Amino acid sequence: MTYCVGLRLDGGIVFASDTRTNAGFDNIAIFRKMHVWERSGDRVLVLLSAGNLAVTQSVISLLNEQIDAQRDDGGPSLLNVETMYQAARVVGDAVREIRRVDGPSLEAANSAFSASFILGGQIHGEPPRMFQIYSEGNFIEATKDTPFFQIGEHKYGKPILDRVARPDMAIGEAAKLILLSFDSTLRSNLSVGMPIDLMIYQRDSMVIGEQRRIGPDDPYFKMLSKAWSEGLRSTFAHIDSYEGALDA
Repeated sequence: MTYCVGLRLDGGIVFASDTRTNAGFDNIAIFRKMHVWERSGDRVLVLLSAGNLAVTQSVISLLNEQIDAQRDDGGPSLLNVETMYQAARVVGDAVREIRRVDGPSLEAANSAFSASFILGGQIHGEPPRMFQIYSEGNFIEATKDTPFFQIGEHKYGKPILDRVARPDMAIGEAAKLILLSFDSTLRSNLSVGMPIDLMIYQRDSMVIGEQRRIGPDDPYFKMLSKAWSEGLRSTFAHIDSYEGALDA
């Protein structure tokens, strides 16, 4: 399984993804699920992927082939479209093309065509934008009311994001929040695993910002996990006990 998060802020976007894939209990591997395209001074685009690894890798490969081909035929690609909406259309069309090619074989083998993506970034001339793209190729855009998207095994990390995420958060606070959502997910689901890829894009910079891989021995993540656990226990202990019929 997978867990990926994108949080769009007034000051930029924070992205994070795990790296675990598994095809059974004894077949676990590490694959990168964060893909970045940059044309310095013009655009930065980040794509997070979840679902069937063969499907998502095919989509990424097709997007890269389009970038190579557009130099010759002028066709649309992530590096020549004029808006983030058009970039989301490019990704959606790539998903539909892979579904057209591989979908019938997967269905014949009783396997689902499973792929979902978070696309975020900024193209010169418009603000940062972020989209969630579904396996059908259609998509929705993040708003101030809903500034974050999750794909994959999202249910364990969603409660803290629902309570805390705001578009006016500082980027450092947002990165902390996303890593806490990963800590909750890692504790509750073995199909999500470290290392975690984290990337921060600062609004209007038009260059890749901080990009790092966080492993199980990362000092900050260990401190964060310990402090969060202790804080939850302390808060729980200080809330009045339920004084109902069960205590009678």
